[in-house]
Amino acid sequence: MTKTPSRSVRFQTTPVAAIARHMLGLGVVIAASGAGAQTVDTNIRLKDTNVADQAQAIGGLQKTYSGGQFARGGDLGILGRTDLMNVPFSTTNYTSELIENQQALTISDVVMNDASVRTLQTRGGYGDDFQIRGYSVGSRDVAMNGLYGLSPATRMPVEMLERVEVLKGPGAFTNGTGPSGSIGGAINVVTKRASDVPLTRLTTTYMGKAQFGTHLDVGRRFGENNEWGIRANGVWRNGEGNIDGGRQRVGLGSLGIDYAGTRLRWSADLLYSENKSVELRPQIGFRAGITQVPDVPDTRSSFYPGVQLTDKAKTAITRAEFDLNDRTTLYGGIGYSETSSNQNFPTAVTRPTDLRVNSAGNFSVNNGYYDEYNKTSSGEVGVRTKFATGSVGHTLVVSANGLQRETGYFYQLTTTPVASNIYNPSPLPAITFPRLDPSKTADLRLYSFAVADTMAFFDDRLLFTLGLRNQTIDQKSVNGSTAYNASEVTPLVGLVFKTDANTSVYFNYTAGLQQGAVAGPTLSNRGEVFSPQKSRQKEIGIKRDWGTLITQAALYEIERPSSITENNVLSYGGKQRNRGLELSAYGEVVRGLRASASASFNDAKLVRTASGTNQGNDANGVPDRTFNAGLDWDTPWVQGLSLNGRVINTSKVYYDAANLLRMPAWTRVDLGARYATRVANKAVVFRANLENVANKDYWVTTTSYATVGAPRTLMLSAAIDF
Repeated sequence: MTKTPSRSVRFQTTPVAAIARHMLGLGVVIAASGAGAQTVDTNIRLKDTNVADQAQAIGGLQKTYSGGQFARGGDLGILGRTDLMNVPFSTTNYTSELIENQQALTISDVVMNDASVRTLQTRGGYGDDFQIRGYSVGSRDVAMNGLYGLSPATRMPVEMLERVEVLKGPGAFTNGTGPSGSIGGAINVVTKRASDVPLTRLTTTYMGKAQFGTHLDVGRRFGENNEWGIRANGVWRNGEGNIDGGRQRVGLGSLGIDYAGTRLRWSADLLYSENKSVELRPQIGFRAGITQVPDVPDTRSSFYPGVQLTDKAKTAITRAEFDLNDRTTLYGGIGYSETSSNQNFPTAVTRPTDLRVNSAGNFSVNNGYYDEYNKTSSGEVGVRTKFATGSVGHTLVVSANGLQRETGYFYQLTTTPVASNIYNPSPLPAITFPRLDPSKTADLRLYSFAVADTMAFFDDRLLFTLGLRNQTIDQKSVNGSTAYNASEVTPLVGLVFKTDANTSVYFNYTAGLQQGAVAGPTLSNRGEVFSPQKSRQKEIGIKRDWGTLITQAALYEIERPSSITENNVLSYGGKQRNRGLELSAYGEVVRGLRASASASFNDAKLVRTASGTNQGNDANGVPDRTFNAGLDWDTPWVQGLSLNGRVINTSKVYYDAANLLRMPAWTRVDLGARYATRVANKAVVFRANLENVANKDYWVTTTSYATVGAPRTLMLSAAIDF
């Protein structure tokens, strides 16, 4: 049996473009098969590729919890892959079983199961963006196998994922600062590994009106002790989804290779994806000062007709860890990614504000191109060791990490807007200027050095973690108009006290980090460079493992500084404060009945603003209350038949900081069923999911724009093991 991998560590790296420049995309296999249905044995499931006994074989993951939908813990960067009862944070870790049974297509579909997380775009939109504890978390801050900057620019394909791990609260200490500086939380995805059980699975899919797809998943292990593994995934989807006249084409190829030796563990991942969307679910901004929310337009239409988006991603990652002895392990990982997106970019979110949407749905729209590329290198390295001083055990980690990104844009809009309406949209303005290739715009370098010591007292009943990370942000524009280089230290003080074997009370004090500003040339303090700004979190919580059900409760406060200009001087005298209570439970209530439920209560306030304008108001875009509930039930009257459903509720939320425009609350209900049987003597699982059963019309709201919620959407699939 291989040793469970120890905690991750990080190092600064230079670009490694050669790793992936010549990477070949995997061929996507499209297959179709049919046979007369012959029921042989209905008490059957597809081969379980993430069972607890195989946790080490698929990359040292924490074991799945009772019911199989969630895991016991996840990857917390410098603190390692650790059981959730041993860490001073609130986390949720989703397994591939939940992903498959809910027929998730993107990370948004997965993380929406937690009331503390809301997605800021809906199915059929540009991509994935999130809100955790009331603060935005961009898709560019999704880590892949613990490394930032390597995920696709728009959406992460979930067919290649074994886990989706969510940390609630700032992750600047545990993982370093992401390229977008998100502070509300962190999302890490873990790619699939082959298990000891050979796997060849073909899944065919259908969604919406006419979107068909197929997914081939193959895994094998080799060697005298199954130390070598290979896992390949190929996906192809194409056709109209949930926007009339639209088309969503998705192509994915991924390959994961790993070696699980006694002292050495190594892995490599290659990913290629290429997507095209015709007709997108658009984003809009509302006109300042309006107090009446426009009715939701037709949810199966786009009021920016003719919009197209293409995006590509090439990623290569390799990781290794080596046990020097029973107490000390060296870690390292490095990755390279090239991503690009090209879209015609109509917008009603421009200045002057009279171009934005009013209460009657009228707006003026420009058209244009918004094309972008990113070339990113990311890596980490470090050492983890265990020792004792008297009766106190220590787990000491010293690490470093680095990210380097080159970004290029081509962005141009038409100069004359066209009047339109969200209920009766006009044709977009004609684009008469040439579409140029994106040119290099900026270089970003992030690097940090960290140390953490987790001290264990009283036979590991009290765990006390102290840590510091020195983070440097270095960003330069090509034309020299912007130059930023500054450093800041983020701390961690974490305490876990186990009142008994199944109960942990915890506390943490930590910080998020965002790039500071540079005072502009017209200000009195022109040229002043502000250090990266800390968003400080204090949190206390309790976790209880009831055997087949885990419950968690957390109280937190996050204060984020903001820049303001008063008396012609730029400063960070502004502040937003989010205070909240989170409650969650998940597991197997009784055998065959899996459940998850969560609630989040958030009091988000603008506590300090420029000249006191809007001071004391609710922070815009942050709901006061969110609720989730989900069930998955193996019916007793038909073997192999399972029913599932979830309810997602979001309270009213202010669109603007002046608290004049309040967006209505919404509730969405999703239902599903699956049936495990045999067809032509092969194990098959049929799945059907209906999202937004009541076809509820609703707005999804952020701090600066809103988008239309997706309509009722049917998804069907059949998965067969060969």
